[in-house]
Amino acid sequence: MGEIRHEGQGVSGQNGAGRLVAVVVTYNRLHQLKRTLAQLLEAAPEHLQAVVVLDNASDDGTTAWLGTQSDPRLLVERLAVNTGGAGGFHRGMELAQERFDPDWLLLMDDDARPEPGALAAFHGTDAGEWDALAAAVYFPDGRICEMNRPSRNPFWHRPSFMRTAVMGRDGFHLGPHAYDQPERLEIDVTSFVGFFISREGVARAGLPDPGLFLYGDDGLYTLRLTARGGRIGFAPDIRFEHDCSTFSAAQRGQFRPLWKVYYYHRNLLMLYRLAAGVLFWPALLVIVPKWLSKVKHHPGEKALFLRLLGRALRDGLRQRTDVAHDTVMEWSDDGRYG
Repeated sequence: MGEIRHEGQGVSGQNGAGRLVAVVVTYNRLHQLKRTLAQLLEAAPEHLQAVVVLDNASDDGTTAWLGTQSDPRLLVERLAVNTGGAGGFHRGMELAQERFDPDWLLLMDDDARPEPGALAAFHGTDAGEWDALAAAVYFPDGRICEMNRPSRNPFWHRPSFMRTAVMGRDGFHLGPHAYDQPERLEIDVTSFVGFFISREGVARAGLPDPGLFLYGDDGLYTLRLTARGGRIGFAPDIRFEHDCSTFSAAQRGQFRPLWKVYYYHRNLLMLYRLAAGVLFWPALLVIVPKWLSKVKHHPGEKALFLRLLGRALRDGLRQRTDVAHDTVMEWSDDGRYG
């Protein structure tokens, strides 16, 4: 673990929901990080006590730029190796708790940021009945960000299960109407973009599993919070922007670099197991054939795709998250695709 470059002292904010500390995980997206930090630090000190940035061993100038920042609310730590989003959020949440003892944490990627007024809206709400709140996340052009749509677990709610049987993912994800109404809706699963979690919520759920590396770590974490009795509310009045292209139409069905095949399917398998309970095993009869069909998107590397998928299925069923990232890279032929 690298040294802490500089420490923000923070400001003791006491209004609204209490002291709020943001946690931002970054890796080689300096242009996005600059925008995100600028937006965060425009918030009034009473709305945002501090910002913790976890630099995941960036090598694009991020570390040097962060070293020039002097805002007293900013705390930066550089990790010696890239631990993925899961490792970054694990350490970032841990560090925020150690240094600031906040009432609430706010999690986001480096390419996501609160829209103007979002943090004021958070402090203006009565969050007492919730262990966590999920912001409404949009693309920069105003469209709802599909990858950040919160959801109900269809295996826990019969109406959602029936809708899912007919409509697929639209049966359990919140629809556009949910973004237009003022009241909070209870959800089971959400992402780490605009995710507010209380001190009590962290006590229930613990910290994210750093061994997940990336993909599904947020879904597993929030579903675990719900399974342990926590309540998560969707807050449509708290708006976030997510300037991402990870799941653009051109990339659907493909994984670049190819090592992501392993993490995506292993972690999703674990998420399905937690969500489905006793129905997990029959659900596999539907899930696995769909995953195998993705091989058609990887001409010229089908054997490698299938080997990675096979290892993902093996380790996902064992719920094994202790595989080193270097090992996964070796499995993907030393990451020759990126």
